[in-house]
Amino acid sequence: MTLVLNSPSDGISDLSFSKTADLLAAASWSNEVRIWEVMGDGSTVAKAMYQHEGPVMCCQWSTDGTKLASGGADNAGRVFDVTTMQPSQFAKHDQPIKGLRWIDGSPNIVATGSWDKTIKYWDLRQQTPVSTVALSDRLYSMDTHGSLLVAAMADRSISMYDMSNPAVPFRTMESPLKLQTRVVSCFSAGGGFAIGSIEGRVAIQYTDTKDSQGNFSFKCHRDGAPAARDSNVYAINAISFHPIFGTFATAGSDGSFTFWDKDSKQKLKVFNKQDGPISTAAFNRNGSIYAYAVSYDWSRGYSGATSDKNIIKLCPVQEADIKPRKK
Repeated sequence: MTLVLNSPSDGISDLSFSKTADLLAAASWSNEVRIWEVMGDGSTVAKAMYQHEGPVMCCQWSTDGTKLASGGADNAGRVFDVTTMQPSQFAKHDQPIKGLRWIDGSPNIVATGSWDKTIKYWDLRQQTPVSTVALSDRLYSMDTHGSLLVAAMADRSISMYDMSNPAVPFRTMESPLKLQTRVVSCFSAGGGFAIGSIEGRVAIQYTDTKDSQGNFSFKCHRDGAPAARDSNVYAINAISFHPIFGTFATAGSDGSFTFWDKDSKQKLKVFNKQDGPISTAAFNRNGSIYAYAVSYDWSRGYSGATSDKNIIKLCPVQEADIKPRKK
């Protein structure tokens, strides 16, 4: 494990790796977005930092790696240009921006999802949104893969959009998990997504109803036997799919992360617990590094904020630990 130097001074809300270089970005409650370069020996070098006017909730690199977009509690979306090293505002909502994603195949289009119950599609070359979509409730999590965009709302509804017709969901469903949705993450091979909730459960969902027999859910991130009534249950804060193998990692409020294979329904590797919740995590472009943030996630409310630790660690990924296994 390698510690990232000069981590944010307040809660770390999102991590994103560039798809073209070993650059790691972190969004934080200190109103900052920070960028580091990960060197060949696993050490990190601080490369850039820019500010929002409020806590930053999300960040993601463009497909070509030339820009980093971020959204925050200042209701603004900003884009940082790696060439000029300058940020500029491109988006505006009436409430905080909770999630954003670049649209595959459209290098200038960014989707932003907000607590104002809308998704807005922005063309970076113009000032106003290309399209605005009304949601059933506040957006809590959002992800994309190819032409698919999946949005998860506060009322546990899940909407799926095809980017060939991005203004209208092609399917809307209620989450199969009974409690609040924390995160959605698209399969790296496409065709579906995973949902994580505050109750220590993950659901695997296929977008095509013909594949629905493959849908299932399982318990994880719990102390004691999963079936025990008195076991402590923790929120799933991050679900990250491996870019090569299609397996995935979950990270949660219990301070642990685990590698899984959805196709064989197996647990691949359990890692040692950290001394604080893991608030967010991400694989790098080839899946050789798993970055995670040990930072308070507010899953236990104000009274649960017993530590001000905010650190980012890099875990080297061994192929044997993440490779799929036979059913």
